[in-house]
Amino acid sequence: MSNNSSRAQKVADLIQRELAILIQMEINDPRIGMISVTGVDISKDLSFANVHVTVMNTDSGAAMSGQEEQGDLDRLDIEENIKALNKAAGYLRTLLAKRIKLRAIPRIQFHYDDSVKRGHRLSSLIDKALAADQDSHS
Repeated sequence: MSNNSSRAQKVADLIQRELAILIQMEINDPRIGMISVTGVDISKDLSFANVHVTVMNTDSGAAMSGQEEQGDLDRLDIEENIKALNKAAGYLRTLLAKRIKLRAIPRIQFHYDDSVKRGHRLSSLIDKALAADQDSHS
């Protein structure tokens, strides 16, 4: 049982590395910006892979003054990237089959991973709290 899960983890890591390269080098869709593959969850039977990605170039709302409007534009940009990636999933699966020696290449589904954005938000909150603490002690 543990051998199977370690195999699944090795396959997931391999797919993550290969997809990161393939998305950057082979996909020429203008809707897809700078994508970082943050993780791959693979089923026990190695037939399905949920690929978690972060979209790095969601600054389309930089000119907007309202934070809500900027967040909406970012969300639309992210959704557009995920839709484009899911549309290219079959092509990426074909390219993976040429690069990875497996009996069957898993079907790929892309999902947005917001952990980087949450990390930045938490870091800024901590910085603000530390600055407020310094101001209160001065």
